[in-house]
Amino acid sequence: MTDCLFCAIVAGDIGSRQVYADDTAVAFLDIRPWQRGHTLVIPRRHVVSLVDDPTVWGDVQAAIEHVVPLLVSRLNAAGLNVVSSAGAAAGQEVFHTHIHLVPRYDEAPGLTNLTRGDDTDLDVVHGQITA
Repeated sequence: MTDCLFCAIVAGDIGSRQVYADDTAVAFLDIRPWQRGHTLVIPRRHVVSLVDDPTVWGDVQAAIEHVVPLLVSRLNAAGLNVVSSAGAAAGQEVFHTHIHLVPRYDEAPGLTNLTRGDDTDLDVVHGQITA
């Protein structure tokens, strides 16, 4: 798909701070993180949302299983939120399936603090995860 931001990331036309990649998925740091280490996991194939093709979960499963322990152990997270919005009414902004993996920390617990934003340097966080 030529006008899809995430397809361009998969193709390497747009750079990302990748933390994992395999034959079916790519995981990279969100450029507008809700919390330190906020990572997006996307399938390599273009699927608009989980509603359009629920089998896309299989594409991202191994990536999620690999990335979750990295985020928790290397960033010392106390918990993790997993979020995927399917459709505009659910808040989906990029219409390519993506799963948000959001590490959570004791200093900002609970859903009310989920999207508080994070100003940590992404290069520093990327180095912690990929070291």
